[in-house]
Amino acid sequence: MTETITRRDAPYESGRTALLLVDMQRIWLEPGLDPAHPDRTADHYFHRETAGRVIPNQQRLLGSARKAGVEVLHTIIRSLTEDGRDRSLDHKLTPIHIPPSLEEGLPPPELAPVGDEILLPKTSSGVFNSTNIDYLLKNLGIRYLVVAGILTDQCVDMTVRDGADKGYLVTCVSDACAAPTPERHGNALKAFGGYCWVTDTETVVSRFDALGSVRGAA
Repeated sequence: MTETITRRDAPYESGRTALLLVDMQRIWLEPGLDPAHPDRTADHYFHRETAGRVIPNQQRLLGSARKAGVEVLHTIIRSLTEDGRDRSLDHKLTPIHIPPSLEEGLPPPELAPVGDEILLPKTSSGVFNSTNIDYLLKNLGIRYLVVAGILTDQCVDMTVRDGADKGYLVTCVSDACAAPTPERHGNALKAFGGYCWVTDTETVVSRFDALGSVRGAA
């Protein structure tokens, strides 16, 4: 039987929906830890956005998703080796290297995986390029992929575009993403909006809660 879906904002389905948090790591989120941007103090736009808006919204998404039985996955930038020899050429040239032993490379406690939630290390901007996430999502029976994270115009952008090309119905939660400037954030949403449904935390939480209600009544 052929599945017919006519809208990017088609209703989520229980057992076929996943939430993916992209690169929510202490090294990027805590002022003073990112060696490439020592100038970004706590009052920098990026840190004000992540601390005041993005992290609280992602906590809401996580809480609702977990209650509803929505599959939760996390991806982080992290090399598989301590010396980073497995990194992509782009990460070697940039350079970006977070060794497995670096605790700051993990998500902050409030966003950390719980239970057996899947954590995927990657060494490229696109999680579909340097992990087996497509294989995992298909094994999990996922069709609806909800994406939130940083940076809106880099790793989130790649995740949205590649996810759409792989055949997933992608949702980008705009107020649970951030970039270093409001212009970069806004321009990215406009640029990749044709590949996904761009909506907000409140809307997605309502949808997750509805899935949870159906699950609880079953």
